Amino acid sequence: MTPDRLTTRVAEVDARRSGWRTIKAVAPYLWPNDRFDLRVRVVFALLALATAKAVTVGTPFIYKAAVDQLAATGGDDPFFLFGLGAVALTIAYGGARVLGVGFDQLRDVIFAKVGQRALRLLALTTFRHIHKLSLRYHITRKTGGLSRIIDRGVKGLEFLLRFMLFSVGPLILELCLIATILLVVLDFRYFAIITGIIVAYVWFTFKVTEWRVQIRREMNDQDTEANQKAVDSLLNYETVKYFNAEDRESDRYETSMRGYEQAALRTSYSLAALNLGQAILIASGTVGVMVLAAYGVLNGDLTVGDFVLVNAYMIQITVPLNFLGTVYREIRQSLIDMGDMFDLLEVGLDIVDRPDAVPLEVTGGRIEFDKVDFGYDPQRPILKSVDLCIEPGQMVAIVGPSGSGKSTIGRLLFRFYDVTGGALRIDGQDVRDVRQGSLHSQIGIVPQDTVLFNETIEYNIAYGLPHAREDDVVAAAKAAQLHDFIMDLPEGYQTQVGERGLKLSGGEKQRVGISRTLLKNPPILLLDEATSALDSETEKEIQASFQKISEGRTVIAIAHRLSTIVESDLIVVLEDGRIIERGRHEELLNAHGRYAAMWHRQQAEDAELQAA
Repeated sequence: MTPDRLTTRVAEVDARRSGWRTIKAVAPYLWPNDRFDLRVRVVFALLALATAKAVTVGTPFIYKAAVDQLAATGGDDPFFLFGLGAVALTIAYGGARVLGVGFDQLRDVIFAKVGQRALRLLALTTFRHIHKLSLRYHITRKTGGLSRIIDRGVKGLEFLLRFMLFSVGPLILELCLIATILLVVLDFRYFAIITGIIVAYVWFTFKVTEWRVQIRREMNDQDTEANQKAVDSLLNYETVKYFNAEDRESDRYETSMRGYEQAALRTSYSLAALNLGQAILIASGTVGVMVLAAYGVLNGDLTVGDFVLVNAYMIQITVPLNFLGTVYREIRQSLIDMGDMFDLLEVGLDIVDRPDAVPLEVTGGRIEFDKVDFGYDPQRPILKSVDLCIEPGQMVAIVGPSGSGKSTIGRLLFRFYDVTGGALRIDGQDVRDVRQGSLHSQIGIVPQDTVLFNETIEYNIAYGLPHAREDDVVAAAKAAQLHDFIMDLPEGYQTQVGERGLKLSGGEKQRVGISRTLLKNPPILLLDEATSALDSETEKEIQASFQKISEGRTVIAIAHRLSTIVESDLIVVLEDGRIIERGRHEELLNAHGRYAAMWHRQQAEDAELQAA
């Protein structure tokens, strides 16, 4: 076997494995072990389906009887002369067709609750899983592509639930019943032609569809890429404007859409080839059995009703066979789309609670970094043997140049990552031994870049405390010097902030972030350059608020502007992932080291700005 054929073979095996994996993953949603009522619904839906198929397969016999009755009576007394008349049979034929459709619809009604529940649970499972994934995953993901995968996956499940259980198996059963009836009622020649056509049709359809699936994969990739670029560009709308890059972004988007266009054209051309091939096969089979039936009528072996019966069954075969092609294509596509989503569900969790994890108990808020080592990449360490003890109620500031590891300390405290060496403890409890939910509930953070939900200001402040009272929200806004600004807005606290809070300035967003953290009222506070986007006057007011809320709490302040942390109980200077200085403000100034140099430089820069 050549390397190319081997690669293709491996890809086909992987695709099948992925399909079976997806079917196995979906099965519990179809037959939920914890819901007896839903399993009863599935059983009754299958009974309705079986009844519908029995009625559908038997209906042509009523049509045959009506035709034979008409041929026998010559049109005289079609109602009662020879038992059940032709008109009555025709009415019965119409009733049987309605009955078949009725049972099909009853099946859908009964199964609807099972299907909709499955859609909801899978979407919810995926949503929860994405939130459980580590920060390492989320800083590398592409939001547009991710949302597309979820959207296609849920739609794929909807199709799979509707057609996998109630179409493919019953459809094959219907074809087998029709072929068997023609064998019993007529002779082997009809059975051979029908069986041959079905086999050829299925083989041709599956072969061409597998080829089309590869094209559809490419189409999906191009669609995902185009959507990623579109979402990324829109999220960075201001940056695009700043650099006059509208045409550049359009060109990037068009490049992806051109790829999608080419794949879509190939999909359309291959669909035309598939439809033509299917039509030729069906026409050949229909002509074959109808010619046999015509000869049978001419020879007196068959009645006109038998001729009509064969024609009715050929029509009845044509519809499901065409449907089989469509269903198979869609099922294969659904399996691909759902496979992408289940790939997402199988992304491992970097940070998980241990089986014996216990809730964090904060008795004082003592934080201890014990010889902590950490690096996002094993080849590039960020923190190196960091030893730091923060006593309960202390405010400790961490300063240093960019890239020194300041923000990394906050991420380790929240356990977005695990330390690679040493230990991080809160009140003597290693954060790796406690439940993440309890850890996060005990720590409040005001980040440097506050990102808001596309909701009201009230919603964004109240996000810090579920079911917060309106008075508490207002009090938190006042403490963050935000209340007066909100009251000047036409809609007050009901003002929409826009996507990611784009309708607010940087300082206003940061004050909303401060408000919701104040509302959370945690025993441990992390201020990650929390006042960096505020003007000097507001900064002083906020600092006063911080001094007040810091009482009785342990506070870590990651700062760039040294003027904001002069009152700290301890100042730690990080450089190249190591603590090179520690002490109070005056002590560090008198040491004439790295902190003193940073202080004097910032003072000089502030003086120049004031002179300007």
